[in-house]
Amino acid sequence: MSTEQQIVALAGRLREACRITVLTGAGVSAASGVPTFRGAGGLWKNYSAQDLATPQAFRRNPALVWEWYNWRRELVAKCAPNAAHHVLAAWSRRFPGFQLITQNVDGLHERAGTEGVLRFHGSIWEVQCWERCPSSPERWRDETVPLVPLPPRCPYCGGLLRPGVVWFGEAIDPEILDRSFAAARCDLFLSVGTSTVVHPAAGLAHEAKRHGAFTAEINPEETPASELVDISIRMAAEQALPEIEQLLVTSDRSAGA
Repeated sequence: MSTEQQIVALAGRLREACRITVLTGAGVSAASGVPTFRGAGGLWKNYSAQDLATPQAFRRNPALVWEWYNWRRELVAKCAPNAAHHVLAAWSRRFPGFQLITQNVDGLHERAGTEGVLRFHGSIWEVQCWERCPSSPERWRDETVPLVPLPPRCPYCGGLLRPGVVWFGEAIDPEILDRSFAAARCDLFLSVGTSTVVHPAAGLAHEAKRHGAFTAEINPEETPASELVDISIRMAAEQALPEIEQLLVTSDRSAGA
């Protein structure tokens, strides 16, 4: 099946599905200028994400970790949602049974207007008390750019704040995990811009397949899920999703004529 035929087939499945679940990864935000921060291309001052995004790194040097996150927040604040974000936001409003799960912490899905986003790894725009003091909420939004001072302090107890993200070695919020796997029991499961190598998010496609969903992925490169899914479209998200959306819009207009 050609790429064009795959896009047509996926658009047809989207029109027929009652429950649609989309999982997104870093590839969705790449066209907005958001680096992945992982691997050889993700180095920052000779540190990798795995060296900085851990509780151990924060204990050793909270100022260094916060310098990195402050830099990321400043970078992301200058980015805008791209065509892929806008298409998914439109789907969240059009399809009643739509659910978006993202591994991204940049908040671009929300800025595009996507409703009901499940954030698997938290948000770079949220903070929480490192000591989890009883006076503070579990986490709260703070979009201050730049953050001063570094490291920032908890306004409730004066202790350190930490980013409201899930670090390497930490567990996913059990409620988010449960809701995500419940959403995988759908009619159509679409993985977009993710390498599907980080668990437990990588297991969602398997869960969807196990429950009889039609599964698809959109990614420029082959992933571990490529042989599992029913359709694997080798395109960037910001290219493929608008093409699918155009087919859906054209079909809607024809049906209303």
